[in-house]
Amino acid sequence: MEYRLLGRSGVRVAPVALGTMNFGSLTSEEESVRILHMAVERGVNLVDTANTYAKGESERIIGNAFAGGLPRHKVFLATKFFNPIGDGPNDQGGTRLYIMRACEESLRRLQTDVIDLYQMHRPSFEVPIEETLSALTDLVHQGKVRYIGCSTFPAWKVAEALLTSEFKGYARFTSEQPPYNLLDRRIENELIPLAQAYNLAILPWSPLAQGLAIGRYPVEGPLPSDSRAAQLGGIYAQRVSRRGAEVGAQVVKIAQEHGLTPAQLALLWVKDQPGVTAPIYGPRTLAQFEEILPVLEMRLSDEARRALDALNPPGNVVVDFHNTSRWTKPLNI
Repeated sequence: MEYRLLGRSGVRVAPVALGTMNFGSLTSEEESVRILHMAVERGVNLVDTANTYAKGESERIIGNAFAGGLPRHKVFLATKFFNPIGDGPNDQGGTRLYIMRACEESLRRLQTDVIDLYQMHRPSFEVPIEETLSALTDLVHQGKVRYIGCSTFPAWKVAEALLTSEFKGYARFTSEQPPYNLLDRRIENELIPLAQAYNLAILPWSPLAQGLAIGRYPVEGPLPSDSRAAQLGGIYAQRVSRRGAEVGAQVVKIAQEHGLTPAQLALLWVKDQPGVTAPIYGPRTLAQFEEILPVLEMRLSDEARRALDALNPPGNVVVDFHNTSRWTKPLNI
């Protein structure tokens, strides 16, 4: 397996990262721990979570795994802050007040003394970026955080943060974690070129498009009862569309032609896109994780790339995965 540089940090990570949003909600603690151990055994070293995943349960499960013997030094541990952790007016956001508290609580749940990559889960348009970066810089100086990153930022906001860090001498974002999959390719227009120009790691979330890109949802009929859209509704159900399901059905056919499962092909496509460091794959079961492990050592063929580009050309979108960004306008697609 070829490890990839995480931006300009010098850290090397596997070309697929383990996402843990299902831990503590759709995935039991026992199954979650088995997935974590398999990840480490197979060399998947970047583990991504957030303080709000399953109301903190995801972080707690990972912390218990470390306490139970999962080797901490083999895990590049990433978590996030920003989203609400309570009902109070200061229980969210990019303020120094919230960041310092959120970091301490994440460290406690994760049962570790340092977070390898601390990411801002969404941009704040109320708090000056100077305040956020200043607080994150202090956490780096205190040894509680090693690197910082952001998630689902518009390209201009990433550029603002990088420029502010340069002028003020603050810690610099090492990575951006955007939604990116075959159905929503909009980051190719501005964010990817920016990341390539400034050596910023790209860690895409939802590389399988919530299952839409692998034929998980039928073109006609009700949502599958065990799907995220059916179980959680809301933003997940909003992403399901006839056009997305039609593209997913075509991905299934292309995968069969190339001797791959649809999940392997969809993840491989994201992994091998220009500018991508490591897509974040969040399995619900150990079997799902085992299925995609061969992708770590695969390369996307030119033939498969052309076939997938024909379904949704570069820079285009057929399903809106920025519907939780808080800064894009709704798409009529």
